[in-house]
Amino acid sequence: VFETGANRWRRFDHWPPAELEEKTLYLHPQGQLQQEPPQDLSDAATPDAASLGEFADHYPSDPSKPVPYTTEITSRWARDYMAEDQRFAARRPDVLVYRSPVLEQDVTIAGPLTADLWFSTTGSAADVVVKLIDEYPGRPVPGSAKSEDAFQSGRQQLVRGQVMRTRFRDGFEHPKPMIPNQAENIQFELHDVLHTFTRGHRIIIQIQSSWFPFVDRNPQKYVANIFEANEEDFIFATHTVYRSLEKPSCIRFQCLPH
Repeated sequence: VFETGANRWRRFDHWPPAELEEKTLYLHPQGQLQQEPPQDLSDAATPDAASLGEFADHYPSDPSKPVPYTTEITSRWARDYMAEDQRFAARRPDVLVYRSPVLEQDVTIAGPLTADLWFSTTGSAADVVVKLIDEYPGRPVPGSAKSEDAFQSGRQQLVRGQVMRTRFRDGFEHPKPMIPNQAENIQFELHDVLHTFTRGHRIIIQIQSSWFPFVDRNPQKYVANIFEANEEDFIFATHTVYRSLEKPSCIRFQCLPH
């Protein structure tokens, strides 16, 4: 298996490798990604603190202005989209960004990852896109710096991404609408990966609800068949990701010991 990040080939007796360590990163306020679970709601200053946004993050989703999967202008698939710099998406108001502290040692993720989110929408349908990103350290780039250093400085390289169409949150056999403003647990698996986040880097999770045209637009109003949706079915919606002790959102994965 080719180990991205470390850029080397590895050989294992089976996949996923043996002796993996379970890891979980939780979403926290101010776009933080931490190993510790969120605080207890009982510690909130007011009973309705969660409804005021202290334990949730909100973002808009407009099917008429979807998040693109690349900045490249092309009539074909962009060649480098699988490892493209995601800073263009991080600047958008319809993309949530969560960053880990600077890594003090290498972290090698091996095997599948699981996105485990508490999610609600003002509409009745939504897509949830989760992206795993490797953020390179920012560094001064003087005029004499190598072009490779300038290219990598602060880069947010896409490692893995996957979408869950919430109509299928309980299985592909029984699609169903979301109940507006009702939080539900959405879990789905991202494809297997072997990637090393090297010391000095950060792990980033981006959450959004469109990835166009890599994924077709979701009307956000539940219809029996999206391919037969009318123009009026495509509605603006506000989505919410919760991050309380009672409704923790996280990403779970396995790591090789270092």
